[in-house]
Amino acid sequence: MATLLIRNLDDQVADRLRLQARLKGISVEEEARRLLAQGTRLTREEFQTFAAEMRARQRPNRTRAVDLVREDRDR
Repeated sequence: MATLLIRNLDDQVADRLRLQARLKGISVEEEARRLLAQGTRLTREEFQTFAAEMRARQRPNRTRAVDLVREDRDR
């Protein structure tokens, strides 16, 4: 498990985090973990968009396997 230290956190944000944790009956640390996990989760649509953008950036590979074998054999 990783440890995360957050510096210069706005006082109002810290107060709201404490209040949210208190209302749920959990620790501030647990509420922060829950919010971070929830906020970093990708939806299916976000993942599909990310994958499509990645595929679009890649150059198509037109090399055929048979050509690579022949090139290697000719060395």
